[in-house]
Amino acid sequence: MECRLGCGACCIAPSISSLNKPAGVPCVHLTEDMRCGIFGKPERPKVCADFPALQEHCGTRREEALILLTQLEADTCP
Repeated sequence: MECRLGCGACCIAPSISSLNKPAGVPCVHLTEDMRCGIFGKPERPKVCADFPALQEHCGTRREEALILLTQLEADTCP
């Protein structure tokens, strides 16, 4: 599966500790068109680069991805 254009759920739902980004808050690098502004750049966190766009995480549409990733965040939060 490839990332959907205009989704950005993986830049909103999870926390990203290396960026001090809490869960549910858009990443400062998320652009207006819902893309990663540092995609492919060395400053992009490893956790972001390693995140797989899979059906189980992203569902079939953006709204479903936000729900699934919010739940995954809650399930894995210490």
